[in-house]
Amino acid sequence: MFKWLNSRKKKSQTSSAAIHPSEVRPLTSSLQRNLQVVREQIGHSPDVIFRQFSFCGTLWKAAIVYIDGLVDKTALHEQIMKPLMQEPTAAEKAKQLSDGAAHIKNWVINSGIPIAEIKEAHNLNDCILEVLSGNALLFIDGIDSGFILGITGWEGRSIDEPVTESLVRGPRDGFVETLRNNTAMLRRRIKDPNFTMVVYKVGQRAKKDLAIVYIKGIANEELVAEVKRRVERINIDDVPESGYVEQLIEDNYLSPFPQVQNTERPDRVMSALMEGRVALLLDGTPFALIVPVTFSMLMSSPEDYYERWLPGSLIRAMRYGATFTALFLPALYISLISYNQGLIPTKLAISIAATREGVPFPSLIEALMMEVIIEILREAGVRLPKPVGQAVGIVGGLVIGQAAVEAGIVSPIMVIVVALTAISSFAFPQYGAGIAIRMLRFGMMMSAAVLGLYGVILFFILINAHLVKLKSFGVHYTASFTPYRPKDWKDMVIRAPLMMMKQRPEMNKTQDRKRQ
Repeated sequence: MFKWLNSRKKKSQTSSAAIHPSEVRPLTSSLQRNLQVVREQIGHSPDVIFRQFSFCGTLWKAAIVYIDGLVDKTALHEQIMKPLMQEPTAAEKAKQLSDGAAHIKNWVINSGIPIAEIKEAHNLNDCILEVLSGNALLFIDGIDSGFILGITGWEGRSIDEPVTESLVRGPRDGFVETLRNNTAMLRRRIKDPNFTMVVYKVGQRAKKDLAIVYIKGIANEELVAEVKRRVERINIDDVPESGYVEQLIEDNYLSPFPQVQNTERPDRVMSALMEGRVALLLDGTPFALIVPVTFSMLMSSPEDYYERWLPGSLIRAMRYGATFTALFLPALYISLISYNQGLIPTKLAISIAATREGVPFPSLIEALMMEVIIEILREAGVRLPKPVGQAVGIVGGLVIGQAAVEAGIVSPIMVIVVALTAISSFAFPQYGAGIAIRMLRFGMMMSAAVLGLYGVILFFILINAHLVKLKSFGVHYTASFTPYRPKDWKDMVIRAPLMMMKQRPEMNKTQDRKRQ
């Protein structure tokens, strides 16, 4: 008795077991069998619709499977259901009866359904994946294959100005969460027949489309092959955002510096493709990835090229100065106050000593306390709603700084140093590079507290040694400072006039070096 119950239980568990992504199950010619297997996998959800009907008023049975909310219902009703359910002519009916399944298959694909995308699928995995992707699935009794009908029509966010990379002068459109809209924005900008796109499915369970985009004839073939190899190596259940892809394909995951550039701007991607780089676009996220990347790329903005070369160069040089300030200013303050007081001018030293009178903490604790408070306020301002977040950041910084000075916990000069550091850290065009500098700032402060200016110099040497060794898809991170390539210096700290930048960057080893 108990053996019989256990066998029944095991049998039922086996029949309703989930299909593993790597398991391939072919379709059969039985409509009910195919529908039963599909129901076992996705039919438990109420938004999965199964619509059975008689094919063109004949004895042939058919069924449509789709997900409510992911398909265009107008196209489903007018262009699919209506032709499939209307009575055929006498000649057409006689042809169906004489040729059977072969004629029906040919009729569906070539003349019966007036939509652009129709393809045939022969296994259950492909059918279920297409239904989950927003397409409709047509089964016809007696045919051992399914027909994928491309009628996706879900709601999406409208194209808007990028939030993380705002410009004074330049295009206002940014990427959205739909892959086809993003590739269309690139197509509209790059009217080149060599514009090439290769689409991969990433994620073992929640499969998503990942497009590798480059311009054939410009991009180095070895670079394209390396990008494809790393994408094919991705083995994870789900890729919810391009940040996952970035972490899985980067060269050195222990480095604080980003080795893949992310952007919301189509114009930035277009410029990178024209320089011989490769872009990756993932369905479901507005952030595209660009490889390879160098430190100078992270310090540049598209607006540098939209303005004339003199103001563009000045703004870029100011960014490098802001980077120096954000990284070194607190460490220099700690080293000068704690170890190297002789380097401070006499009048300034007397003024600083007067402001620090009564402060109970050493300069390191004082700086760490204020820096941590600023970082917490910055994070709180990002996570809160935009109107509230701005108020918290501004009011919080003013109130806490003033209260700390009046309470005698920190000195006024420390508040000025932290404020200048925070303002300088906002000058980075790339958020990821700014985070790296903010992290290294604390290491620089610790080194200054232990060894003074010697510690600052040693830590700076370590950073440079790491940057020189670091690579992004075979390209040196510090190019073109090192290796020595003077021809690429026209677009480093100072941007040369456009008429002087006649060749693409030598670091990318492009097939077509000439740009103008």
